[in-house]
Amino acid sequence: MPDREGHDRRYAMNADKLKALGWKRQYDSINFDAAVENTVRWYRDNESWWRKIKSGEYLEYYKRQYAARLAAATAASPN
Repeated sequence: MPDREGHDRRYAMNADKLKALGWKRQYDSINFDAAVENTVRWYRDNESWWRKIKSGEYLEYYKRQYAARLAAATAASPN
């Protein structure tokens, strides 16, 4: 069954700006399994980074930092 017309292109990422800054992908589709293994390893080895997100600590930080700004932007919105 064909996809909707333009559907894939609309959501495709364009890395041209990243490449202009010198970024290069580390893995290609042939090394997908290695890339997944490395990603899982990183999350396992960096629990202190993601634990704050999962525990809600990051959300509390986000609210403290941005709640007033969000409220002001919402009040100024014409909607």
